Amino acid sequence: MCGICGQFNYHSQAPVEMTIIKKMTDSLIHRGPDAEGLHIAGRIGLGHRRLKIIDLAGGVQPMFSEDRSLAVVFNGEIYNYLQLKKELASCGHDFRTNSDTEVLLHGYEQWGGDLVHHLRGMFAFAVWDGRKSELFVARDRLGIKPLYYYLDDSTFLFASEIKSILLHPAVDRTIDYQALDDYLTYLYIPAPKSIFKKIRKLAAGHYLRIDARGMKESEYWDISFAPTKMGQRDMMDGIVEQMKDAVRARMISDVPLGAFLSGGIDSSAVVGIMAGLANQPINTASIGFNESAFDELPHARQVAQIYKTNMHEKIVHPDAAKIIDDLAWYFDEPFADSSMVPTYYVSQVAREKVTVCLSGDGGDENFAGYRRYRFDHFENQIRALLPHPVRRPLFSTLGHLYPKADWLPRIFRAKTLFVNLSLSGEQAYYNSMSWFKSAMKSSLYTEPLKKELADYDSFSVFQTYFDRSRGWDALARIQYVDIKTYLVDDILTKVDRASMAHALEVRVPLLDHHFMEYAASLPSDVKLRAGEGKYIMKKALRGIVPDDILYRPKQGFSIPLAKWLRTSLRPLFEANVLASDSFAASLFNMPQVRLLWNQHQRGTRDYGSHLWALLMLESWAKKFLR
Repeated sequence: MCGICGQFNYHSQAPVEMTIIKKMTDSLIHRGPDAEGLHIAGRIGLGHRRLKIIDLAGGVQPMFSEDRSLAVVFNGEIYNYLQLKKELASCGHDFRTNSDTEVLLHGYEQWGGDLVHHLRGMFAFAVWDGRKSELFVARDRLGIKPLYYYLDDSTFLFASEIKSILLHPAVDRTIDYQALDDYLTYLYIPAPKSIFKKIRKLAAGHYLRIDARGMKESEYWDISFAPTKMGQRDMMDGIVEQMKDAVRARMISDVPLGAFLSGGIDSSAVVGIMAGLANQPINTASIGFNESAFDELPHARQVAQIYKTNMHEKIVHPDAAKIIDDLAWYFDEPFADSSMVPTYYVSQVAREKVTVCLSGDGGDENFAGYRRYRFDHFENQIRALLPHPVRRPLFSTLGHLYPKADWLPRIFRAKTLFVNLSLSGEQAYYNSMSWFKSAMKSSLYTEPLKKELADYDSFSVFQTYFDRSRGWDALARIQYVDIKTYLVDDILTKVDRASMAHALEVRVPLLDHHFMEYAASLPSDVKLRAGEGKYIMKKALRGIVPDDILYRPKQGFSIPLAKWLRTSLRPLFEANVLASDSFAASLFNMPQVRLLWNQHQRGTRDYGSHLWALLMLESWAKKFLR
């Protein structure tokens, strides 16, 4: 894995300054500690930090074509590079290395921008074409690898991380308040926004070209949930076959390789398949907690014992306070999925033994594993029984009257259900996925912030993808929304930043685009059946994953956040967020923040995720705004 950056003065003849590109590149050293490469030629500058994975002696970047008219910088892995190399060689291309980077270079010579359709992998790369004075930048189909860019009237900048772009003196750091509102809604900032108005994310499955005429961005891949007819046995065989193929492709490495193992279905399946393909024991990394409700180590140990892995584990103690500032630095913009903490630690454990890890991310999105999919299905069944004119006033009233009782068992917490039943299916799913809801924002936001936001509604993020999925069934539509938003900008962002903080490459076989397209072709009723998510996946994996792992209740990769905010994180929150000169005080009504804080401390409400979001926002501001 690597870090890339660059500058193209597309509307100016001013030369790129070496010192600036050097600083931008140096800021990415954690992503690529093994080597550095720079290329400065007039209006173009490229930077690269390398983590050596394939062809350790070759693969130096930036890499050039024979006549030096093309130059490429690349972050990621191309899993079918050997097949492409053979195909390109048959077309007359000569290769000097055994790296996948050179395959990109010759592939661009052969196919131009259509190269992206030939690639199987995770990638963000830029190709400078000196003959056309054009820069081509692309990101993989799922957005596994990050790519940010900045554009003004004369300069285009790009990088793997925002911090690199911010080192350029021309960058406008104006905050995007709509992105801030999105952050408080979702706990992450969805593409194409970033926290800075002029810095954007290149969306997953997109590429862009920029030359003297300007920039044009295009989408090259999307996923369809149109089901195909086949028997259940064929479905199950197809799942196992596709999964084995995806795992096998990701086991190519010239450095030590292992896997994350939580003891859940997805990571256990990946480890089980790896064990069957490898000729030596697999290295696995797992973490646990002293709090039994959050500890999956016993399950991970069970799987490790079955497959005779070399298991490496760590108990995480409530010392998140020690790494919050580091997390804010690595994540670049406000991010508040608290599973960033265990992901950071499990990456640290893995890196002690390996350089590459496979993970089980993607199984829930592909096969409807999240509990919220079951809730949504249940709500839709009730909606089908009651017409909207009856349903809306009835459940809206019940939702208003029913108390928000966080201390009660989950079965008695019906407020969200009542509110959702008063809404359309689309608005209800948005409500389920929202953290700071409209009423809370209204009391929290200062008048100047409300004025900045005007009539902005963060539901517009979801609306884009609900509009694109009309005609599909309800489950397929929310899976599609999750793949386009939550998966890329929460899950994959978290894994990339937390792993790259330790120079660990993470590969995600369940997000292989062939595997995902196959999963999307299966009908929804075999993914979610009789309240059971991953129905067909579980049946397919019997014999690979033990039944007691397949059918135990889903636990999730989380931390005892509510408790930590009442104990070890309490002084940090009070000293930072509640300070009179805090960034929060410039945006929010602080009496309302203190009300949330005090209710949480008393235990009458659980605002753990909300308060964590405010703490991470403050930590980010301290790193990047002061």
